[in-house]
Amino acid sequence: MKFVVDENIPLIDAFFADMGEIDKRSGRTIRPEHLQNADVLLVRSVTQVNQALLEGTSIKFVGSATIGEEHLDTAYLTEQGIGYATAPGCNAESVINYVMSALSVLSERHTTPWLDWTIGIIGLGNIGGRLAEMLSKLGVSVLGYDPFKPESPFHTDSLHDLLSKADVVTLHVPFSETGENPTLGLVDRAFLQAMKPDACIINTSRGGVIQENALLDHFAEHWEFEAVLDVWETEPEPNLALMDAATLATPHIAGYSLDGKMRGTEQMYLRVSEHFGLPIRLKLGQLIPEPPLRKLSFSVEAEDLWAMNTAIRACYDVRNDDFRMRQRLHVATNRTEAFDDLRKHYPMRRDFSATKVELRKKMAMLRDQLGYIGFDIRDK
Repeated sequence: MKFVVDENIPLIDAFFADMGEIDKRSGRTIRPEHLQNADVLLVRSVTQVNQALLEGTSIKFVGSATIGEEHLDTAYLTEQGIGYATAPGCNAESVINYVMSALSVLSERHTTPWLDWTIGIIGLGNIGGRLAEMLSKLGVSVLGYDPFKPESPFHTDSLHDLLSKADVVTLHVPFSETGENPTLGLVDRAFLQAMKPDACIINTSRGGVIQENALLDHFAEHWEFEAVLDVWETEPEPNLALMDAATLATPHIAGYSLDGKMRGTEQMYLRVSEHFGLPIRLKLGQLIPEPPLRKLSFSVEAEDLWAMNTAIRACYDVRNDDFRMRQRLHVATNRTEAFDDLRKHYPMRRDFSATKVELRKKMAMLRDQLGYIGFDIRDK
């Protein structure tokens, strides 16, 4: 078999080298001529997989090592009998880690504990639902909204009520342009006006969910309002004025932990093996490397919130990604190349669960709190 794959997908050689030839390419530059003699196409969200790309090629299976399907023309794939799969939930922990790091940084800026805030979560699927459950266990007041998940214990029927009460609103919705509840342009002027004037919005879903001109206007009218933006309406060339206005700005890397990407690759390996009837010989645990930060230890004198914030930012401090993006894009002659290069050469980042935290058994509350956040708790 021949594979054409996005070069940013990790562990491709480890999982697929024994299956056949591998042709690695930039996801944005994959063209029909590259697929003429290929059997499998493995992509991430930057590659639009549709009739224009696949017609006349020999592709039999398409895998996306990401959680969404909006870049896949699933109707065309089904019509042509081409198998396809995505990797739902693969980067959920990574995105939750990103949100927790952002909350920690925002809390420090405001000198108020994030534990005391009301967090509004829009979208209660793999990511939003897990985030809501975790924050609730930590004692945080959580309001959720998801018309597709009315059974969720966090769902409220009133979006306006959520917006009026939340100190932070974080978006975890799929991207959709049509249907009963489209998310394209969900965050418009009315949405923002319904929020507290000093609230913060976090977007790790898709750039088109926010009407960026409306957000810029809102900043001009409400100087205390804040935004943490990982995705951009004009991606891969983000609006520099919006980047400058945002409290934290990052290049679509919320789900970019090595663990999340590797889980996506493993899921593709399993789906490809299943589709072609091949034996499954590998598991991710055999291939995953050691984390840069293997272990943390806190004494009984450590204050719980301080310990949580310290552990979070020791493993992942979102301000580093914010700094790299602003530094690169402000001097770049080609912002598209700079944006993609930040993603292509993204430094190793591991999920919180890759780090062991040593605590004494009598530190029961902190053990629970760090465990809820996702750390691997060990006895000291």
